[in-house]
This record gives sequence, C-alpha cells and structure tokens, in this order.
Amino acid sequence: MTSLSTLLDDARALHPDLVQIRHDLHGIPELGLQLPRTQERVLSELDGLGLEVSTGESVSSVTAVLRGARPGPTVLLRGDMDALPVAEETGLDFAAGDGRMHACGHDLHTTMLLGAAKLLAPRRDQLAGDVVFMFQPGEEGYDGAARMIEEGLLDASGRKPDAAYALHVMSSWIKRGVFTTRGGPMLSASNRLRVTVRGRGGHGSAPFRAVDPVPVACEMVTALQTFVTRRFDIFDPVVLTVGMIHGGTQENVIPDEVTFAATVRSFSPEAQAVVKDGSIRVCEGIAAAHGAELDAEFVELYPVTVNDAAETSFVTDTLSELHGEERFTPAPNPVAGSEDFSRVLDEVPGAMIALGACPDDLDVASAPNNHSPRAQFDDAVLGDGAVAYAALAVQRQQSGN
Repeated sequence: MTSLSTLLDDARALHPDLVQIRHDLHGIPELGLQLPRTQERVLSELDGLGLEVSTGESVSSVTAVLRGARPGPTVLLRGDMDALPVAEETGLDFAAGDGRMHACGHDLHTTMLLGAAKLLAPRRDQLAGDVVFMFQPGEEGYDGAARMIEEGLLDASGRKPDAAYALHVMSSWIKRGVFTTRGGPMLSASNRLRVTVRGRGGHGSAPFRAVDPVPVACEMVTALQTFVTRRFDIFDPVVLTVGMIHGGTQENVIPDEVTFAATVRSFSPEAQAVVKDGSIRVCEGIAAAHGAELDAEFVELYPVTVNDAAETSFVTDTLSELHGEERFTPAPNPVAGSEDFSRVLDEVPGAMIALGACPDDLDVASAPNNHSPRAQFDDAVLGDGAVAYAALAVQRQQSGN
C-alpha cells in the first residue's frame, strides 16, 4: 500500500526536474487545439514510464493509461496544455515571446500531471485499478475536452472512469499552496449573446430621417443589466457582461447597424434557460419600440462545472491528510469562470480543485489575475500539485469505491 509520506518525499526529490519542465513549457506557448511542440515534450517525458500512450486524431492531445497490478477503480486526471494570445510582461528570465503566454498557468498543470505520472509509474504494483492521464489542448475557448471525449477518452482504459479530478492554479486571491473546492456548482456555465441592431443610416444632423441603431443598442445594453438584477434569485445568480460593441465610421454619420456581444454566466440549467429566452426578448422589445430590426443569437458554450458531493468530500479529506488541514479551505461560493472540464464531470463523478500559486513577494489580494500579461505563478507549488494528483488516484483506488 502506498503511503502519503513516501509520495511527498518522492515529490520533493522530483521538484528540480518539474521546475525545468515548467520553464521549458512556459517558453513554447501554443494556442488552440494544435500544440505540436508541447505534445512532443509531454511524449518525451512519458517515454520509458511503461504507460499505454495514444495521441489525438484531430487535436494534439495525449492520453496515457497506467495499469495497476490489481483490478479496481479507474481514475482520470486532467491537465490542460494550451496558452493564450497574451504578450507576456512578467519580466521573468524564462518569459515567452511572440505575443503568446501561459497566462493561465496551464504550463504548471501539464508539469504537475507529468509529475504525477512519474510518481505513480514506479508504484504500479501497489495500484488497484488504472489511472488515465488526460493531457488536453484547447481549453481556452476551443472545447478541447469535448474533442477528446469524442475521440474516445472515456474508454481509454477499457472502462469508463469511476472518478475524475482536475487542478487549476490561481495567480491571485488564494494564498500560495492552499487548495480549495466545493461540492455542487464550482464554475459557471459560459454562453455568448450576440446582437445586431439594424436601423436606417443617415446624416447625424437629421436623426429624424433615419432609424439610429446606436441609442437602440445602448438602451439594450443598460436594459440587460437591469434584467439580470430583477429576474434572478440572488442565490442563483447570472452575470451578463457586454464586452464588445461596434458601429459607425465617423461622428456625423448614423450607421445602418450596430453589433454588440456579451458573455453570460449562470450556475444552474434553470437560470440558463431563463436568461437565454429573456435576454433576447428584452432586445426584441426595445428594437420594436424604436422601429429597428434585430438579429440575436444565444450560443451555449460550456455547461456548469458541477463537483460531485461525495468526491468533493473525498478530495477534502485526502488533501487535508496529505498537506495538512491548514492547506485546505472550502470554497464558500462558486466562481463565475468557466471550464470545459465540465464535459468530463457531466459524464464522470469528480471534482475541479483550485490551488493558490501566487508568489510570496506579491499581495494575494492585488496580484495580477490569471490571463493578465503580468500573471505570475510560483514554481514552489509544482510538487504540491503533482503529489495531490497522485494521492487522489492512490487514495481513490485504495477506497475501492
């Protein structure tokens, strides 16, 4: 039986190698679903571990299966690999260039998952079940998890996983080395509302001869903010943020149309259904009142990331035992960010876990957030994450459930 103390000791010994892997990955950030250099590095690190390794057909994914010596539960561990189109401004000596950056910490996730594979592979004789390592591209807006599922991820070991876990590092708001999660909704659903208001252009000096779409669109934007504060229970909230609005060419020309787009976040299927129907109706009513026409589209992107209650309790107990109770704190509320790991949790009970990675010399309350060009993540948590992945797999298998 694998002890948590020996896992911790081995993770500490592995730490220098993990730092080098992370720095190397940080220097080769790749976007979207095709990550050839990242995939190559992952494959090179897995080589020799005795895993059953396969790569994606349409995406640069890597799936690796570690067979335990005895039958038991199959556990899936996810690490996402893609970067963001963000020009790095951290000033780190291993900073990336070319307008791309691992500003969300996926280089740490990939490294931690590789670390877990390196910790577990020598212990295959002690494992009662299989471990599936999911190295995923395209988390940042490309729905890479769905692509991997379509290509057979959940059947990689020959049976559907019994449990699935993912870690996500945070560059702010959580103290370094502290884990947090919660049962039920952990992250919001993500949807897109796109609206085009069609009026009739004209000269800015004679708006009565035109149907001006600019004030109509502006009225819609403000009305949508009121809509989400009056139609939804404050304990089942909706966030609607208009992040883009375009229209017109110069100040004295009334344009024919204006387009705006919003991100819409919700935490339950019921709230999502209401906001989907209601937001479009709000815009339709305003357009009709002004004699304008409307094209509106509500696109459902990612479902709510829902943590299984029993698995969340298991994660809480395991991480508290592994790192100490002071290193785990329950998340009081869900977060309005979204994740395509929700696709996996829709099929397999499990949990999404956050890990604080803010460097000690920064104030956790004011440090740059994930996705910032100045976001920084402390290498010190690499071993913490790797051993957390490994311990979750080992303890879940030893529980036999």
